[in-house]
Amino acid sequence: MLDPSQIEHLQSWQGRRENALDDIAAGPVIAMNATMDIEADPPRAGTVLPELWHWLYFLPHQRQSDIGPDGHGKRGGFLPPVPLPRRMWAGGRLQWVAGNPLTVGQQVERRSHIVSVKHKAGRSGELVFVTVRHEMHNPQGLAVSEEHDIVYRAAAEPGETAPTPVAAGTGAAWQRDLQADPVLLFRYSALTFNGHRIHYDRSYVTGVEGYPGLIVHGPLIATLLVDLVHRHAPGRRLSAFEFRAVRPTFDIHPFRLNGQPSEDGNTVRLWGQDHEGFLTMQATATLA
Repeated sequence: MLDPSQIEHLQSWQGRRENALDDIAAGPVIAMNATMDIEADPPRAGTVLPELWHWLYFLPHQRQSDIGPDGHGKRGGFLPPVPLPRRMWAGGRLQWVAGNPLTVGQQVERRSHIVSVKHKAGRSGELVFVTVRHEMHNPQGLAVSEEHDIVYRAAAEPGETAPTPVAAGTGAAWQRDLQADPVLLFRYSALTFNGHRIHYDRSYVTGVEGYPGLIVHGPLIATLLVDLVHRHAPGRRLSAFEFRAVRPTFDIHPFRLNGQPSEDGNTVRLWGQDHEGFLTMQATATLA
């Protein structure tokens, strides 16, 4: 268990800031279209970046000697040095500024700060939640604001009881079935320069972290849910999106994406479910 002095030390990271610059290049867009199995014209200067594809930029670039045993950068630096070994992207909330999209060819500044560091302990074990706010500014000003939730968990204990799963529900107007094989997970990890071994190293994820298979990236599932909106509501842009990971999705079984638009068509309730029909991610998209 973390003692009060450790928790206080981690919470001293609240308010820390970091700025970065990146160019919205065409190469990642071409590669993401291929990974998402989207047939699209080659991007050129001015091509609008699809929602959530800004995650292809501002990537972590730790030197190989600064990588920890899980494939992430060593703890500390901008993010607090949480000593709990399991780290996951728990969810987020995003807003896009109307009339000012990110486009290919722009240089963008990302302004980040640590909003909160919270410690919790309960039946699911010891947890630390870190919330980071990012604001992306292009030459016209603020384009995207995002709050990103990261959760750190203790290592799995022998015989540990998994949380009770939640039924996903049925009757979605939109559905898509997918199989996230290791090639898809590798390609998305490469696109996002994500070295986390839970997504490609089967012996590590099963033997060290205690999961039954490779874990499908939470951001990838969120991106696929937004893609489901665009497949059924072509031409519509999003003004807001929020999502929360509920249960891991593994490469050893197929999974399903679901969408249910509201009666007025302004919002879409979205969710992912595993092969057993249990909820894995829930989200809401607000259409511009």
